[in-house]
Order: sequence, then C-alpha cells, then structure tokens
Amino acid sequence: AEMSSIGLSVPPGFTITTECCSKFCSEDGWDFALPDELYDMIVSALGPVEVAMGTKFGDAKNPLLLSVRSGAAISMPGMMDTVLNLGMNDDVCQGLAAKTGNDRFAWDSYRRFLEMFGNVVLDIPRSAFEDEMDEVKFECGVLEDSELSVEDLKTIVDRFKKVYVSNGLSFPENVLEQLKLAISAVFRGWMGARAVKYREVENIRGLLGTAVNVQAMAYGNMGETSGTGVCFTRDPNSGTNELFGEFLIDAQGEDVVAGIRTPLPIAKLQDAMPEVYDEFQKNCNILEKHFCDMLDLEFTIQEGKLFMLQTRTGKRGGEAAVKIAVDLVDEGLITKEEAIPKVLPEHLDQLLHPRFSDTDSDEYKKSVLARGLPASPGAAVGALAFTNEKVLHNEEHGIPSILVRDETSPDDIEGMYSSQ
Repeated sequence: AEMSSIGLSVPPGFTITTECCSKFCSEDGWDFALPDELYDMIVSALGPVEVAMGTKFGDAKNPLLLSVRSGAAISMPGMMDTVLNLGMNDDVCQGLAAKTGNDRFAWDSYRRFLEMFGNVVLDIPRSAFEDEMDEVKFECGVLEDSELSVEDLKTIVDRFKKVYVSNGLSFPENVLEQLKLAISAVFRGWMGARAVKYREVENIRGLLGTAVNVQAMAYGNMGETSGTGVCFTRDPNSGTNELFGEFLIDAQGEDVVAGIRTPLPIAKLQDAMPEVYDEFQKNCNILEKHFCDMLDLEFTIQEGKLFMLQTRTGKRGGEAAVKIAVDLVDEGLITKEEAIPKVLPEHLDQLLHPRFSDTDSDEYKKSVLARGLPASPGAAVGALAFTNEKVLHNEEHGIPSILVRDETSPDDIEGMYSSQ
C-alpha cells in the first residue's frame, strides 16, 4: 500500500493485518481457523480488485488470478509461504488460454499452482511433484521447464492432480475455497518449523505475526519479455551502494528463491531489458529515500511492464551494517543518532569472526581446493556435509560441519544454522 501511495506500479490488492495472524495462531483466539466475519470482509475486498483489473475472480471467460503472500515486518527471506496463480481450475485455465492467446502460459500457470497449493496449503511433499515433473522431462528429452510443450504441460497437470489423489486429497475447484485455505496456510506458516527456527536464531522477538497480502497476479512467465526477481538496494555483504540481487526470464517468483533454476545477477537485466532496468533503479532510489534504509525488494516484469510486489528492511551482515549506517548519514538520509541502532550486537559479533589472512598471497591461492558462494562471513573448519540431515547428524555426534549445496533452499534452515 505504501509503495502504491508514492506512485510506484503495484498490482491492486488488500492486506490482512498481523493482528489477524496473532488471533489465528492463538488457541485463545481463532484457534487456527478464519472466522466468518473476516472471511466475509475478504470476499468483499475482492470487489475493488476486480474493478481495477477489469476481471472477475473465478470467471472462466475473464479470470482474475491472485497471489497470496506473507508480509512480516522484518525480512525473513524464504522462510514464509507464498501461493501464486490462485483461482485456477480446469475452466479458468481454458479461459485464460483463450483470453491471452497463449496456451503455454495458461497451462504453465496451472501446473505451478497445483504444485504450490498442494505443497504450501495441503502439505504434500514438494518432491512428489518434482518427481512427476522430472519424469515427464525425461520422457520428452528436455532439461529445462521452458522446453516443455503445451501438450507436455497438460500431461504434467494431469499427473499433478493424481498426486493429490495418491495422498488421499482432492484439488478444490472452488476458487473461494482455494483463497480461504491459502490465507489460512500463510498465517499457519508463521508457526511453522522454518519460521520459528529462523526467528529463534535471528533473535526476532515481539512481532504479532505476519500480514497476508492478497494481490492481482503479475505474470513473469509470459515469455522472453517477462521475468521476476529479488533484490537488495545495496550489497548486504559489503554495504556497497549498488544493486545486489537475482532475476529470471520467463519465470515466477518461486523459481528464484527455491533453487529450481539458476538465476542471473541483477546487473544482467540492464542488457536484457534496459528500459525496465532503468525504471527499477529509479524505483530503488525512490524507496530508499522514502524509507531511509537499505531495502529488500520483490518484483515482476510482465511483457515489459515492471511491477513492484513487496519491500521491507533488508537483512545485512556485520560489515555491511556499519558501512550502510555511515553512508546513510553521509547521504543525509538519517542522523547519527538514527544510525546507531541500525548496527546490532550480532553485527559486531560477525566482524569478530575468524578470517583467512593474506588471501592474495600465492601460498593461499595454491591451497584452494574448491570455490563456492559464501553464505556467511568468516572462516570455518569442519567436515563437509552435503545435506541438511547430515549436518544435524554430525551435530548430534559433536562433529563440526560445513554445509555444501548446489543451491540453498529455505528447507535447509536448520542445517545452515547448525553448521560452522
């Protein structure tokens, strides 16, 4: 809402407050069930969104699809749940294909929704869907999702529905039921193992819960002029005043954070879509001046049009926290008194972590066996562990570990914090 109020392009929607999450997750409150009064308010709030988009939720000929996202006050990257393309069913998929003239986009959105809804809302293991996806790709002789044909995607949709059945569940065709279940799932995720562990290790206290943002979908999977990404307005590791993030062409947000595909550095967006990149850079400057801090952003590009989806204060390392605080004072955005609380005790602890010395020396360079992207500051000694479970097993037996993954996932949260 605040981004919209300062003139940025934001999909229309509404927010369900953190107070509702607190009541939802309390046995003395709503006991993990949405009350009828709140549900009626949610249904009423859809009206202005439908008017703004010129579409109708659940209408097969002119459908409105929604995103249901968490909105915690403090950045918890990858820890909270999201549901995209909500409002899909067989009739809506056919209608979306006819309306856009893009069958592939419609069926790709449908298979994405079936997987995300099944996993996030109904707790079906993501691996059950991934196995079916991999099998179809193997049968078709392709490696990337983008290489699948419309018929391939229809096959995947059919198999995904059978995953529901094999887990003793049925896919809800009623779009209002989908919405109610998805909102409940995002609220419930606040008390999920990942989120609770993250708040514990990051010492995040005093929050009522997460808000839920319900917005009209902006589609990043409509071809080569569409995409999605996440970005910090400054480097969260060094504090350098330059954009630090990743994006994917012809993708939706979950692809970036879930490690499904290898994203591109945000700087390459300038080559792929120079006008979009320039607008995004301007938006970042506007937001920093408005919020007076380094920010964490989510965005989608739909057929060359940029949409800003969410923003919150960006999580940063110790070195970055000091530099950003000093730079914000030098830039006149905050006072020295306002800068001091931005450097937390844990930031100073990170600055005291052991580090390798003389990393530019020939002796150091000759000793390097392998390279990877560092997920934390400092140097560490431990046994290599290639799974989250192995780190936890080693910890039980007093063996220090270094977690090594092809791509990190939010599901690795316990291993990340139990490793060195």
